[in-house]
Amino acid sequence: MTVLGLGVDIVETARLAAAIARHGEPCLDRVFLESERSYCAQAGVPERCYAARFAAKEAVAKAFATGIGAQLGWRDIEIIRQPSGEPTVLLHGTGAETAAHLGIRAVRLSLSHSEHYAVASAIALGD
Repeated sequence: MTVLGLGVDIVETARLAAAIARHGEPCLDRVFLESERSYCAQAGVPERCYAARFAAKEAVAKAFATGIGAQLGWRDIEIIRQPSGEPTVLLHGTGAETAAHLGIRAVRLSLSHSEHYAVASAIALGD
């Protein structure tokens, strides 16, 4: 496989936590799928989990070189955790169509977070 795109993003956890506190459920619903919300709700510090997934979605959008918008929406990108702990990207709807159009067959993802920041990198792969 060939690297078709690379993206990285960093999120300040407190800033995302403040946005969630200000806008509540509509904010979470706009960005995260139910599976992501369930996973983060069970985390010791949910805002760190949300920050890592937000950074991951931004990193994927940068790897696609589309940004978040008509070709790739927040909820088109789902971040799941494999039993091994590996974070994985699942694409839905327009996101899956955009990936196919761009020749992207797989996205590799790495996440990390500390008390104050979350960072993600994404590599878009294709033939």
